[in-house]
Amino acid sequence: MTTQAQQVLEKAVGLPPIERAELVEGILSSFDFPSRADIDAAWAREAEDRIDAYERGEIPAIPASKVFERIEKKYSS
Repeated sequence: MTTQAQQVLEKAVGLPPIERAELVEGILSSFDFPSRADIDAAWAREAEDRIDAYERGEIPAIPASKVFERIEKKYSS
């Protein structure tokens, strides 16, 4: 990181949380990301594909309790 970037970071960290969040949002929006609508559409397609695969018997259902148990085990150590 350049000296200038480091100075900007140090000043930004000193801002109130709302202003820091606005700053982050402004910086992130300056990148050329796919639009939110494109991302949402891709996730909707993925969800539909997974539902279809489940209904065809290609993927099993896992009870939520098992999923949360696995997560708890993984992150509690």
